[in-house]
Amino acid sequence: MRALIIEDELPAADALAQLIKDVAPETEIVGKLESVEESVEWFQSNPSAADIVFMDIHLADGSSFSIFDSVEVHIPVIFTTAYDQYALKAFSVNSVDYLLKPISRQDLARAIDKYRRLYASGEEVQTVTPKMVEGLIESLRAGRNYKRSLLISFKDKIIPVHTDDIAIIYIESTMVKLATFSGHTYYLNQTLDDVMSQLDPRRFFRANRQQIVSKEAVKDLSSWFGGKLSVSLTVSFNEKIIVSKARAGAFKQWLSEH
Repeated sequence: MRALIIEDELPAADALAQLIKDVAPETEIVGKLESVEESVEWFQSNPSAADIVFMDIHLADGSSFSIFDSVEVHIPVIFTTAYDQYALKAFSVNSVDYLLKPISRQDLARAIDKYRRLYASGEEVQTVTPKMVEGLIESLRAGRNYKRSLLISFKDKIIPVHTDDIAIIYIESTMVKLATFSGHTYYLNQTLDDVMSQLDPRRFFRANRQQIVSKEAVKDLSSWFGGKLSVSLTVSFNEKIIVSKARAGAFKQWLSEH
């Protein structure tokens, strides 16, 4: 069995690789990828180089679901997720399975056994399709209550900042900051991954590793080198916001949705 791991935290990827080898010693780990962009490029160049994919839902540059917006994946996928129990039933369809973090040896063995039974049956193994991904996303959204406000430590107080007032969240000098439409800037004591998991993905988009933008803050788009997009905001922001070629299609689709 040839396995591909898509996970943006290297220690977690290494731990999963070791756990896979413990459960299925004959497995060959053919790659460890950490971003949507890198994964799209890998599938475009290596469409049949793996037998199964272990895919984290939250990656450094966005949701792994957006991989399927850019490339067809004809390989069974086992998602790894920190989502709560309500969402897990969405992943138990044919060859699509899930592993809830922290991943246990027992759960991993169950998922691999399911894959083996499907593969050994000689039946056509269902792979992930855009329609299936759409259903997974809707299942996750339906059961999840996204934050309407983020609590911010400011001076000697804790203040709520309504998500309607958030224009962009970004990393600057290793610090995570939040800029509002009303012109205020605050520090956040969270990672961008943590913040993005609390926000409604219909309203906020992880443009790249450093920036999450609000749909309401997008003024216009410009073509950039190599098929990338440059994003201008309705608020003052000094840094360039660049969306990779692999993410450009998903960004345009997100921007056009209500």
